[in-house]
Formats: sequence, structure tokens, C-alpha cells
Amino acid sequence: MTPAPSVVAVSGSLREKSYTRTALKYALEAADEAGAETTLLDLREYDLPVYDPDVDDREQGDAETATRLVREGDAVILGTPVYHGSYSGALKNFHDYCGFDEYEDTTVGLLATAGGGSYGSTLDHLRITVRGVHGWVLPHQVGLRSASEKFERDPDAIDGRRFRDPALRERVEKLGRMIAEYAFIDPSVTSSRSAAADADD
Repeated sequence: MTPAPSVVAVSGSLREKSYTRTALKYALEAADEAGAETTLLDLREYDLPVYDPDVDDREQGDAETATRLVREGDAVILGTPVYHGSYSGALKNFHDYCGFDEYEDTTVGLLATAGGGSYGSTLDHLRITVRGVHGWVLPHQVGLRSASEKFERDPDAIDGRRFRDPALRERVEKLGRMIAEYAFIDPSVTSSRSAAADADD
């Protein structure tokens, strides 16, 4: 019997009432319902000094604890607000603490929330950086435009917010289900299939 996958969602927003964090919780709920064990790594709850490569992680606040969560997870969802067309400084700083030990051959999902209308470059930047440490990024990704308009109050919902658009909620929940489903994907299988496809071209 396949063990339950461990899914860690990293919230790169430091805002108290973050839409990114709320959306990640919806994704984690779906992953949980799909049989995964889930953890939210909320960066606002961790002391992470600006990364200094000359200092041991054990001496840099909560860096060792936070990176261990990602390293021990079978799959990761990275969530970020859109800042100046890219991802947040908080997530970038945490990402600097991570490397191949945390991401290599790990399934990674991406989620971005924009205050305005554009999130494409943010997801592209995240995809490139994760690929740089040999993570396997899900093709399915989620972006929320005008995030504050995508939720409405509901005291019974996650964080007291529910999605206005059921289709958008389904897209977020699909990310959670897919991250659970593909947590144990074998990158060598994917690579061999890609190589075979290239050979046929």
C-alpha cells in the first residue's frame, strides 16, 4: 500500500490577512481529502534573517527548522503574492536557504495572487528557480487576479472567506489534488518519456 504523501505549502506572504495564505489552505484541504498529510509553512511565523551563505543555517534564526519541513516533504506548494512582477522578497529569502537537498526530484506546485491583473511572470520566475534546483514542477498552476475581489465573507469557510467563483475554487483545489497524486512521481520516467518523444521528432 502506498504511504500517504507529505505535502508542505509555503506561504510567501507576510500580510496578516493574506489571500495567498487562504488560497493555500484551500489547496491543502483538497490535498488532505485526497489522502495526503499536510503542513502549512507560514513564513511570517518564522525568524529568517536575510540569507548569509557564510553563516551556518543553525545560527540563522529558524532557518534549519523551516528548511527541514521542505526537505522532509514529498511535495511542496509555493504560494506568493505578486510584487513588482515577481515573487515576494520573503519567499526569495527562504528560497535562498533551500537547495538541491530540499527540492531535487520533489514535486512542486505553484500559486500566485495578484492585487491587479498580472501574475504570469511571477509563476514563470518561480518555475525557473525551482527547475534550477531540479524540482519537478506541476504543469497545472494557479494565479488569482485582483485577489481581494475573488473572496467573500463566510464565517464557516476557511479563514472566514469563500471563493466567489466556484470554477476558481475548483482550480485551486485541483492543485491540491494533483500535488497529492503526483507526490511520488519518478522523474526518471518523465525524463525517459521526454527523451523518447524528442527522438521521434
